[in-house]
Amino acid sequence: MNRMDPFDNLNDRSITSSSGTVNRLVIFLHGYGADGADLLSIGQSLKPVLPDCAFAAPDAPFPCEAGYGRQWFGLQDRSPSALQSGVEQAMPYVAAYLKRQQTLWQLEDRDIYLVGFSQGTMMALAAGLAWSGTLGGIVGYSGAYLDTGPVVSRPPVLLVHGTADSVVGFEMLAASNRRLKADGVTVEALAIPGLGHSIDPQGIQAGLGFLGRRPRPAPAPSRSSVQ
Repeated sequence: MNRMDPFDNLNDRSITSSSGTVNRLVIFLHGYGADGADLLSIGQSLKPVLPDCAFAAPDAPFPCEAGYGRQWFGLQDRSPSALQSGVEQAMPYVAAYLKRQQTLWQLEDRDIYLVGFSQGTMMALAAGLAWSGTLGGIVGYSGAYLDTGPVVSRPPVLLVHGTADSVVGFEMLAASNRRLKADGVTVEALAIPGLGHSIDPQGIQAGLGFLGRRPRPAPAPSRSSVQ
């Protein structure tokens, strides 16, 4: 294998569909200091109600600087420019993994969903909006939308954030919602009172409802609106 292959550092985990037929795929992108197994457990709980859906969850490519788990990028410098740079450097890993999973399951773009938590939400939003086709949707828990380049596609987005989040502040929900809508993305936002930096049953149910109803993407901008 080529030494620069982006899969070298991603431990691939997956759960196949309960029906034996795969018509959809959910890819989970974990947060800082965790690994793919952290979110794949959500896939186990969703499996009975999404019987035609497979679930995959890679480990982020880099060992976490905190000394445990994995990271998509470092957080020693949390300035906006450093965060944007970190997302941009990790995007090729996510894009390559997404392409490999799409080829493996032989699915259309619209049948693939990204679900992220915290740093994984930043990656899911950046990679999903830069993808050449329009994905089925993106669910982002306790994260943020960073300005990482031109928007290529506009899949529907669900943002979920706890009002007591002290890691990625709750104010990022409104800021991300505003920036995504300014970029022409259809967004749903859910604030969960009293929740800290985590995913609770209410958030899981909201994500399940979003995935289950297959929301429509925003229409492509007309030529006059982009000139």
